[in-house]
Amino acid sequence: MKIYIFVMSLILVCSANIKAQDNTGNTQSSLEKTLAEISKNNKTILANVQYWEVKKMEYKTGLTPYNPKVDYDYLSGSPAGAGNQTDFVITQAFDFPTSYAKKKKLSNEQIKQAEFQLNASRQDVLLEAKLICIELIYFNKFQDEVLKRKQNTEKWLSDFQAKLDKGDGNMLDVNKAKLQLIEINASFQENKSMIIQLNQKLTELNGGNLIVFADSGYPQLPLMTSFETLESEIKTKDPVRKYLEQQNVIGRSQLDVSKAMTLPKLDVGYHYQAILGQSYNGVHVGFTLPLWENRNKVKVEQANTVFNELNLSVHKNEHYYDTQQKYIKQSNLSITVTEYSNLFNSSNNVDLLNKSLALGQISTIQYFMEMSYYYEALKNYLVSEKEYHKTIAELYKYQL
Repeated sequence: MKIYIFVMSLILVCSANIKAQDNTGNTQSSLEKTLAEISKNNKTILANVQYWEVKKMEYKTGLTPYNPKVDYDYLSGSPAGAGNQTDFVITQAFDFPTSYAKKKKLSNEQIKQAEFQLNASRQDVLLEAKLICIELIYFNKFQDEVLKRKQNTEKWLSDFQAKLDKGDGNMLDVNKAKLQLIEINASFQENKSMIIQLNQKLTELNGGNLIVFADSGYPQLPLMTSFETLESEIKTKDPVRKYLEQQNVIGRSQLDVSKAMTLPKLDVGYHYQAILGQSYNGVHVGFTLPLWENRNKVKVEQANTVFNELNLSVHKNEHYYDTQQKYIKQSNLSITVTEYSNLFNSSNNVDLLNKSLALGQISTIQYFMEMSYYYEALKNYLVSEKEYHKTIAELYKYQL
């Protein structure tokens, strides 16, 4: 009888959750609304937006020629009859002409990279928020089940106490029900505390603006494709990968700029000189020979280019196997959740146990033991369901 009851208890593990899953559309809308609010109010996202706006302005500096230079000299002659000398020179320095186009190209590539970095940071925040929402859905669902168990146990405690008062019951049944109720209340309070903490975390992510996520149904899942298709889609849209690929482009542009800066600089301008009552004026031309100032800069940029390529290669390798591991994990969890769903949606084992206890077919100890088995199995199912949805959320992070 105990084995039968335990097996039947597993049959209902999913049934209590099917109703919650029927309102999927509303849950998805609520989740999307929550993420939209956080995207608008999150301090980290807002700070990153401001930071990269500043960086974009920074990348646009240094693209113009140097400031003009003005020199004026007045020299008194000695002895007095030697006369005085006046020199006036205004010059404009230029880098080698091709360097300006290369600097402009580098600036554009750096600005483009800023968008990838901003998008990657935003996705990190929104994924964190989405995972918290999934945790809340789990605790909200489990809290509903704990509440049902609490109400059911309170009913039996009342019945046992009434029988004891009439002389038909026994104190053992009353004490057993009280002990079960204490454990259930402890679980209820623990879940309540977790729900409060997670909602506080959401409020924190929402920039301190109060937000409460009370849903108990998971969002609709995307249609899972093959690993190769999914990995290829992630690869083309992953902002971190795009950031690192752009870093390679920037590295090559910086190398071009460094090579251009090794070429001679040009000074042109106007020179006026007056001495002994005579004046001279004309064109000033000068060259700066790059012998020492930029020494080894090209080698440094070449080394950085190699580093960037290796860094990208590391990310590709890590990202591929991380995606593969998550894909395998979700596949295994999908099988587990599907098996639960296929087996446990046709009967109500709580009613079966209640009827068996009411008819005296099982003892109070057996009843509460089987109920413990049932709720332990239910909790295992809810945990598997939660982990399944969290893994899917991580795989589809690139869509946030």
